[in-house]
Amino acid sequence: MSSHTSNPTPRYPQPDINTLPEDIRAKVMEVQEKSGFIPNVFLGFARRPAEWRAFFAYHDALMAPESVGRTSNLTKGDREMIVTTTSAANHCLYCVVAHGAILRIHEKKPLVADQVAVNYRKADITPRQRAMLDFAMKVCLHSDEIEDADFARLQTHGFNDEDAWDIAAITAFFGLSNRMASFSNMLPNPEFYLLGRVPRQK
Repeated sequence: MSSHTSNPTPRYPQPDINTLPEDIRAKVMEVQEKSGFIPNVFLGFARRPAEWRAFFAYHDALMAPESVGRTSNLTKGDREMIVTTTSAANHCLYCVVAHGAILRIHEKKPLVADQVAVNYRKADITPRQRAMLDFAMKVCLHSDEIEDADFARLQTHGFNDEDAWDIAAITAFFGLSNRMASFSNMLPNPEFYLLGRVPRQK
């Protein structure tokens, strides 16, 4: 019999929001105002302010490129689909649940996050999104095997080399996020589970 036991609590306590540096506290409060709750990742990483700032600066540059004056051919739904699919491959509970919720909202499909997390090849997605996820999963699992043919397959679906960079960078960045969330036992907020599944209360 296995002696392994599951610990349902985070390994590192979240800091008190009132003790955070002002710039971080303001950002966390802004997120709370927008979503109605504070996603645990915002407080989980805030125990190290310099790392929090670096993490969310890169996060925003990838997931909201317009915030840094850049355009991208990937939609918000595309980005969240990459995160959900590759986070599932990395067995990250937090990121699958949290980004799956955001994916459902952007795609307006209550089933899509579950589908891509389990088997994106069987999911109700477009051939373009399937090609995008094929590339993302190869970056996730076998990045050393990426070759010109992989870029060529993306191009047949309208993706250029900058789009390929976006797909790879999102996959790689969330590979870091997946591992930090998993090792620290970061748990998804309960609010994430219903987002995008049922109509929001008026």
